[in-house]
Amino acid sequence: MLTDFSRALAQIGDPRFRRVLWIGLALTLALLAAVYAGFIAVIDIFTPDTITLPWIGAVGGLSTLLSWASLFLMLGLSVFLMVPVASAFTGFFLEDVAQAVEDRYYPSLPPAPAVPLAEALVDNARFFVLLIAVNVVALAVYIFAGPLVPVLFWAINGFLLGREYFQLVAMRRVGRQGAKQLRRRYPLQIWLAGVLMAAPLSLPLVNLVVPILGVATFTHLFHRLSGTRAAPSG
Repeated sequence: MLTDFSRALAQIGDPRFRRVLWIGLALTLALLAAVYAGFIAVIDIFTPDTITLPWIGAVGGLSTLLSWASLFLMLGLSVFLMVPVASAFTGFFLEDVAQAVEDRYYPSLPPAPAVPLAEALVDNARFFVLLIAVNVVALAVYIFAGPLVPVLFWAINGFLLGREYFQLVAMRRVGRQGAKQLRRRYPLQIWLAGVLMAAPLSLPLVNLVVPILGVATFTHLFHRLSGTRAAPSG
């Protein structure tokens, strides 16, 4: 599994990886910026620019202060926001990244059959809704988890992301039913690989590259579990 990840990381300089990486970074930053702008707008609407305190008088710049504070809040929220972002953007990255991995490490494979667009969109949307629903429910659990919050976050989202990434990557080669069968045969390995993806999502800025590395890692994982040997890395 660590070999799968290290191969994905080693290929980050591939021109197709770089192209997808920059597009993914732009889309992710745009989404986070839009959410942040929404926070600022709400603060400006509901917070007066000055307030009057007893014995002190008028204090100005409150909305500006809260706006700066919200920047740090958004850095923390990005940990949770990046989970659905990583899920939602997978479909955009999947084909380019998976094909780049296969061209480099599995050149003898025939071209992957095209997955019907409607089928891929339905699966991606289903996973996305499931991810949001589970994380909303998990928020109530996090309140009582104390120092175990990161462990629960990694465990829950590792399971969900692992399930999604593996299903979508495997569908390219063996179809939906074949992907389900293979996923049910190796649940522990897929879950642990998902945790390996979920853990960096906890780190602001680092989490921006996780969607690309996730697709690449699970492409290697799929081929390893299905018995396809990788070409030498030299």
